[in-house]
Amino acid sequence: MKIAFLADPLANFKIYKDSTYAMMAEAAKRGHEVYAFQQRHMALENGIVRAWVSRITMTGGGQEDWYEAAPSEDVALGEFDVILERKDPPFDMEYVYGTYLLQLAEKQGVKVLNSPQAIRDHNEKLSIAQFSQFTSPTIVTSDETRLRAFHAEHGDVIFKPLDGMGGTGIFRVKADALNLGSIIETLSQNGRQTIMAQRYIPEIVKGDKRILVIGGKPVPFSLARIPQGSEVRGNLAAGGIGVAQPLTERDREIAEAIGPVLAERGLLLVGLDVIGDYLTEVNVTSPTCFQEITQQTGFQVAAMFIDAVEQAA
Repeated sequence: MKIAFLADPLANFKIYKDSTYAMMAEAAKRGHEVYAFQQRHMALENGIVRAWVSRITMTGGGQEDWYEAAPSEDVALGEFDVILERKDPPFDMEYVYGTYLLQLAEKQGVKVLNSPQAIRDHNEKLSIAQFSQFTSPTIVTSDETRLRAFHAEHGDVIFKPLDGMGGTGIFRVKADALNLGSIIETLSQNGRQTIMAQRYIPEIVKGDKRILVIGGKPVPFSLARIPQGSEVRGNLAAGGIGVAQPLTERDREIAEAIGPVLAERGLLLVGLDVIGDYLTEVNVTSPTCFQEITQQTGFQVAAMFIDAVEQAA
């Protein structure tokens, strides 16, 4: 197959942990043709979605020379078998415009994974509302009065933006309500921006578990991202330490209930974030943790993923 990766610049990949790198390496090992392009390289011309795309050869080298890129060519995206959408957030309007172009490309013959429409339809924070039986108490609003009342009811609350990634913009406010007003004003931009608040889940000290679901089926290990020191965030980008561990009975219950529903909607790969027994996020843009799980357990996550891509195509 001809597989094109819509990704951020390859030169910025950290190959010891990058999940897109693991996908590329597995695809190349199986003899698939691997290509790469960035969102800014796309264009709609005369009704055809095109992009400047480079054929990628995996060299097996280290961080500085892991790939060779052929000169870019202006290609209609419909000529590929599969496009894997692996652009990182921010999920801003540029990202949305990119999904519109990819959706047009689908109509011109290419399979896009994850589905561009499904990505738009599943905000990574708000999507948990569709599975409220698995969530802790949550409110989404820009109304300061409602947010204050939610805190007063639950006493220990996490506040976060709806468009953040890597743990950015997350605040914990305990029962003393220290800085509550300032945090609400800052995150909500004085009531102009909708935010989320969730009751604090004490099990965060044991890790914010990333459960990967591929083709509706859970990877049998999660990566528990454990906060360090006094930090409340387990995100690896915020200094958390990743520890792979077998799925618990509750983890599997959540993944097996949600995974097939999301797969049916065109989400081949999702990353469910679970703290304790509660679902906190549904990641659909560019879920990670492939390599950490494989390195610690031996389970070949990238192989499971490319299996699913081959079946979906």
